[in-house]
Amino acid sequence: MIRVALADDQQLIRAGLRVLLETEGGFAVVGEAADGAQAVELVRATHPDVVVMDVRMPGVDGLAALETIVADPGLAGTAVLVLTTFDLDEYVYRALRGGAAGFVLKDAEPADLVRAVTLVAHGEALLAPAVTRRLIAEFAGRPEPRVPTARLDVLTPREREVLALVGGGLANDEIATRLVISPATARTHVGRLLTKLDARDRAQLVVIAYETGLITPRVR
Repeated sequence: MIRVALADDQQLIRAGLRVLLETEGGFAVVGEAADGAQAVELVRATHPDVVVMDVRMPGVDGLAALETIVADPGLAGTAVLVLTTFDLDEYVYRALRGGAAGFVLKDAEPADLVRAVTLVAHGEALLAPAVTRRLIAEFAGRPEPRVPTARLDVLTPREREVLALVGGGLANDEIATRLVISPATARTHVGRLLTKLDARDRAQLVVIAYETGLITPRVR
C-alpha cells in the first residue's frame, strides 16, 4: 500500500486526486493540505511515501515546503512529486534542483498520474516524458550559479557515460542496452553516482548532468 499526502490550495484538485487514487486501489491518502505550512505538518505527522504537492500555494508555497521536507533527515523516506499547470515552469525546475522526485501536469491522464505516484514511491524519478527533459534543458542553460565541473572528477569514465544517459532520461534497462551491460550493472553504476555526487535521487542526477555541462541544452 502506497501512502500518499495531497497538498494543493484548490479543494477540487485535492478531492479529484483522492478519488482517483483510492478508486485505483493500492493507495491510501493519509491527509490533505491547502498550503505549504500545512503540507510540512502533515508530512511530519504521517510520514507518507509520496506527497503530491503544488508548487504555487498561498502563504508558505510548495518550494519552501519542499526545501523543509528534503532538509529533514526524519523525512528522508518521503518523495515529493510536484504538481503543476505548465510543462515549462521555472518553479518546477527549481523544485527538481531542490530535491523533488519529479513532476506531473494537473491535466495529465489519470493513468499517468497513478504511474507517477507509483514510480516515485519506489525510488524512481519521473524523467521519462520528453516534457521533463525539455524543461530541464530550458532552465539549465540560464545564467544561474552552476555546479563546478570538478565535482565530476570523482567519477570514472564509465560513470560519466552513465550519468549522461541518466540525464537523457534513460531508465536502467535502456542504459544497459546502450552500454551493452546487464541491468544489474546499470543499477550499480547509478547507485554509485548517487553516493559519489551526494544526490537524493535520479532527478538530481539529471540536474547535475546539465549544470556541470556534461549535457549541453539544445537550442530550440
